[in-house]
Amino acid sequence: MMRTPVEFSETADIETSSDDYAGRFAGNVGKWFLQVQERATLRMLAPYPGATVLDVGGGHGQIAGTLIQKNFDVTVVGSAPICAQRIQPYIDARRCTFDVVDFLELPYPDKSFGVVISYRLLPHVTAWKPFLAELCRVAEKAVIVDFPEVESINALAPHLFHLKKSLEGNTRTYTSFRRADLLKTFREQCFIYGEHYAEFFAPMVVHRKLQTPAISRVVEGMNRSLGLTQRWGSPVILKVIRSSVN
Repeated sequence: MMRTPVEFSETADIETSSDDYAGRFAGNVGKWFLQVQERATLRMLAPYPGATVLDVGGGHGQIAGTLIQKNFDVTVVGSAPICAQRIQPYIDARRCTFDVVDFLELPYPDKSFGVVISYRLLPHVTAWKPFLAELCRVAEKAVIVDFPEVESINALAPHLFHLKKSLEGNTRTYTSFRRADLLKTFREQCFIYGEHYAEFFAPMVVHRKLQTPAISRVVEGMNRSLGLTQRWGSPVILKVIRSSVN
């Protein structure tokens, strides 16, 4: 018997698909954040033109529109019907599909999609190992996720949470990961390292308070040229690919 959304154990995307959460990426700084994410994503997807893509927890619409415009065959899944509201125009125009699912029991056969993407969700998933296992199960070629890296300034996050909340208002707690730990879990699912991209060296809250993308670009450009972003940047977009040896 199929369970109803209220019974699903992982529903963090209800928050990330909301208008309130979208406000964290509003304005010119938010637009810049999403441009950085978009460019990195399209580079990683370059080997798979026109692929079927499952966007897990993608009701926030941060990447779905770009994928549609680039002629990928997109299915977005969420844990509740309300998670579709920000991408409803695409659904109404039949430019993408939306399904309500249990993230820990995706209702698709093995290797149903060329690529599986999940942004803004992994840090808020409790059962993250079973979650990643499901992403891998339904991916034929690659899985792409983003996460806050422990070996970055995020290491201070638990100690600075109240300060961050006072600055941003609508922030919430999250789990940071070591890339090595995630890769170990992916290897258990027969997926190996493909590539990664650390987005920013300075915390995103700093750029949000600056509200000056031109300055942020210069600062982050310097950090990247010095190798700081590659070593200690966060969040990280990680791509893993299915191993040819299963």
